[in-house]
Amino acid sequence: MIAGTVEAEGLPVIYLPVAGRTWRATIDTGFNGDLELPPAVATAVNARFFAEGSAALAGGQRIQEDYYLVDFPFDGRTVRAVASFVAGSEILIGTRLLRDYRLEIDFPAHEVKLDRTR
Repeated sequence: MIAGTVEAEGLPVIYLPVAGRTWRATIDTGFNGDLELPPAVATAVNARFFAEGSAALAGGQRIQEDYYLVDFPFDGRTVRAVASFVAGSEILIGTRLLRDYRLEIDFPAHEVKLDRTR
């Protein structure tokens, strides 16, 4: 199980060890991809160019992005995922990465729980 918190702004976050440090990772239930990562972790996750594609953002905006296959450390194992890299220092977790998990967000208690189901 991975435990996290709901921050004051209402964002569900967990903290993940990647590339020798702990990163804040927001769970975005409106993002149906795997991951959005900061460039600082590209080498540590063995990023390999996969494809260029179009992504739909909130408000109907579309952008072109490069996508990479990555070997991402998650919940005690390494998972193969598709990621884009965006300037910054936070990780964004999409629903496709969580397809083997039950996500529980308890807003009043400020708790986030991820339980692997398979």
